[in-house]
Amino acid sequence: MRSIDSFRAGLDPADLATVDALRTLITAAGPHLTERLKWNAPSFAVGDDDRITLGLERKGGVRVVLHRGAKVKDAAGFAFDDPTSLAKWPAADRGVVVFADAAAVEASADRLSDLCTRWLEATA
Repeated sequence: MRSIDSFRAGLDPADLATVDALRTLITAAGPHLTERLKWNAPSFAVGDDDRITLGLERKGGVRVVLHRGAKVKDAAGFAFDDPTSLAKWPAADRGVVVFADAAAVEASADRLSDLCTRWLEATA
């Protein structure tokens, strides 16, 4: 089974810096999360339920996906307000933020930290 370390070892330096900046921020926002490799990228879970997953963009950059697990759940009655306006919401329970590089992560660190903290609270 592939590990986070082996995933990181395969990244170019720019993507590695971006991924590591995001991992640090997400871990700080949710110290109770378990990090594992899922969908060939770092994913952060509460128990067996993934909540935040990273992914490499084909055209460069790293995406952060806020979700309620691998299986589609009924979103009826679920609502999440994103006052940060950082994420795009293709569904009520799926937000996506793309960062071009580590500098973009740093520039949005406070808003992303708030978004992740609120997401983890809303999906607890």
